[in-house]
Amino acid sequence: MNITIRNEAASDAPAIEAVTAAAFLDAGHSSRTEQFIVNALRSAGQLSVSLVAEIAGGQVVGHVAISPVRISDDSPGWYGLGPVSVAPEHQGQGIGTQLVNKALAALCDLGAAGCVVLGEPAYYGRFGFTATPALVYPGVPPQYFQALLLNGTMPSGTVAYHAAFEATA
Repeated sequence: MNITIRNEAASDAPAIEAVTAAAFLDAGHSSRTEQFIVNALRSAGQLSVSLVAEIAGGQVVGHVAISPVRISDDSPGWYGLGPVSVAPEHQGQGIGTQLVNKALAALCDLGAAGCVVLGEPAYYGRFGFTATPALVYPGVPPQYFQALLLNGTMPSGTVAYHAAFEATA
């Protein structure tokens, strides 16, 4: 399957919302609000990286969002990866991997210090993410909150995502 990964265009917003809602519909760990989070990040101007996966004919089948996070030690240049969404009928074909790789490359181009992700350690570990005791995200098992250092030294503190992550509609 020929996949094109490209920057989000304004006209992609409805397709991104649909793909994200479908991708998380049956996910046991999901609050079913991921599509609202992406919309709220976009509205707040907090989508630092927003990429879509498109198949022939222009159909959007995947999306990845990266937004700034705040670390309590005031370390600059840190971002959060997610949500990462692939339409259910296209999952397991490497689309999510392509999206994450391109998103991390875009972060490097931005000169980011690092990136955090809340997700499955076995999946995100292949991109270099590891659980880091120095970085804490309250309320989740520590092995699921992982970091990837891109430049500088690993910060230490509590990580906070943008308020858009509390969106419910």
